[in-house]
Amino acid sequence: MTRAEENYLKTIFHLGGSSSHLVSTNAIAEQMETKPSSVTDMAKKLAEKGLVEYTKYQGVSLSKTGLKTALSIVRKHRLWEVFLVETLDFSWDEVHEVAEQLEHIKSEKLIDRIDSLLGYPKFDPHGDPIPSKDGVFFEREQQLLSEMKPGSTGVCVGVKDTSSNFLKFLDKNKIALGDTIEIVEIEDFDQSLTITINGQNMSISHQIANNLYVKKQE
Repeated sequence: MTRAEENYLKTIFHLGGSSSHLVSTNAIAEQMETKPSSVTDMAKKLAEKGLVEYTKYQGVSLSKTGLKTALSIVRKHRLWEVFLVETLDFSWDEVHEVAEQLEHIKSEKLIDRIDSLLGYPKFDPHGDPIPSKDGVFFEREQQLLSEMKPGSTGVCVGVKDTSSNFLKFLDKNKIALGDTIEIVEIEDFDQSLTITINGQNMSISHQIANNLYVKKQE
């Protein structure tokens, strides 16, 4: 498989998940910043290889083989991110682009060794679940901070936006995975939040709260 083919499979997985849900060519084109006609051409190629099911004018879904391949790519990407952060001291806003290159390494033995070296991590530095070698995800209860009500408390377990700018913003404001966040107040006007984190009160926008995953504490 080419890198382009692997990237398409990974994108279809991110958009459609592990179900047989059809993903539109326009959605794939927007995600990959390319033309819908180019997506259609690639979808036909992947369908010929038995990696996707392509329905004209409706969209694309991963076949069983395509899903297995996509999960393998995602696993490699997220394990590389953990390796870069924990072993090579990369910051979490630096690892995505490097892992994009490393995920295409074919050696399963190398990936298995890295998985073992890291102690079989279940989540990457951004809180995303890492598929096991068998393609199984570790599930946990989580919700967006923006969905919680005043007086509730949760532990930050992941980020929805993994862009470098957002992660740098979190670092600047000392917001990290594992931090306990209490919602003090939500403004009716713009849904901005006053929160307590690390013993400090802070105001954050609804957009920020809508990009932080938390595990609610009872």
